[in-house]
Amino acid sequence: MKAPDVRDEYLASLAPDTNPLAGPGPDWLNALRAEAAACVNSLPYPTTHDEEWRFTDFGLLRKTAFASAAADISPEVSLADIAPFVLPESEKSRLVFVNGIYAPHLSVCAGLPQGVVMSNLAAGLSSHDAVIRAHLAQQLDFHNEAFAALNTSHIRDGALVLIAKDTACPAPIHLLFIATGATANTPQASYPRCLVIAEAGSTCALIEDYVCLSPGVYFTDAVSEITIGENASVEHTRLQRESHSAFHMAYGVAALARGSNYVAHNIAFGARISRHDLRITQNGEAAQCTLNGLALISGRQIADTHTVMDHAKPNGQSTQLHKCIADGGAHAVFNGKIFVRKDAQHTNAAQQSRNLLLSNKARIDTKPQLEIFADDVKCAHGATVSQLETEEMFYLNSRGLTTLTARNLLIYAFAEEIVDRIPVPSLIKQLSKTLSEQILEHT
Repeated sequence: MKAPDVRDEYLASLAPDTNPLAGPGPDWLNALRAEAAACVNSLPYPTTHDEEWRFTDFGLLRKTAFASAAADISPEVSLADIAPFVLPESEKSRLVFVNGIYAPHLSVCAGLPQGVVMSNLAAGLSSHDAVIRAHLAQQLDFHNEAFAALNTSHIRDGALVLIAKDTACPAPIHLLFIATGATANTPQASYPRCLVIAEAGSTCALIEDYVCLSPGVYFTDAVSEITIGENASVEHTRLQRESHSAFHMAYGVAALARGSNYVAHNIAFGARISRHDLRITQNGEAAQCTLNGLALISGRQIADTHTVMDHAKPNGQSTQLHKCIADGGAHAVFNGKIFVRKDAQHTNAAQQSRNLLLSNKARIDTKPQLEIFADDVKCAHGATVSQLETEEMFYLNSRGLTTLTARNLLIYAFAEEIVDRIPVPSLIKQLSKTLSEQILEHT
């Protein structure tokens, strides 16, 4: 059956009051916006009739009228407002964006070594135009992805991180994206953007953090692009803790050069409906990648994660562990693909999807996939969906724990395996507290 044409509904819903082509910047950026805008107006928008979207219905999104938050920076946001999200380890390396727009009064970039650049994208264009032009939207397939094109057509500002050759950033870089929710009862749409370039031999830890100051309906359409040079290393923690009434759409792409290492921790607690598409490409030989993921949802939340691990060169390695926990009437989706191309001999790849159902009304769909075109590789994948183990509950009950305490302890332990891998102690503490609160909230 032919899918309904929903493009007009989406375009009417998402920021109809703005002209995507208008904005500051050089001619090449205006040309990029125009090219993306043409895609916005011509690409099909996803529906559940599309195989890649069949579990995630964004119909609620196009039934809501959003206003662009681009020109609506709330002057009321203060350091006290963001205090719950501030990380001591990043007290001098924090960029803050309010509704997608840089907030200099909340940001701190001080004492960083020579060779480390943290800036908003708009300011970075004056000093690093050539490198930004060489990387911005170069990995992203916005010609075929409508929401990626929508973000690109709306580029006004964003986070820019440059780590020079053989430079180590001494502190985690915290990119904090704050949503203020509705203004004058009008839901807001924002289009955050991150561009990270780690040159050869460099190292850095990156935290990309999406939070809200108040509950409410709003839409976040985010894009992150990471380029990792030869023998460079990036550890990337991505947190999605939006309002439980919000919509969150995100694309992440990472390109790995020879001998580089990319470690990602993707945590999703929030949003009414969220979708995260992540694509990693090993463009150089002997690159390594580790992907850890956790979605903890309840009520009527939907959390959809799609990952693609593309092995394009020989001797690459990748490991992936993704966990979903669904309670109430929530629906979690994980679709993980591993491509091993013809030239990627001696690839070693492993993927595990482990999932926990906490109610009879919750649902989890998981689909690990392997596509191998090389003949000398070692690849494995697996998936499990289960409920709490009766034997484990019995063991804890026999040691004096109540059924409720035993249940919460087992859920916490299941999730904590992912959270504990994050390399920032204060963030582990924040997330562990959130885990406990969300588990208790639904018991």
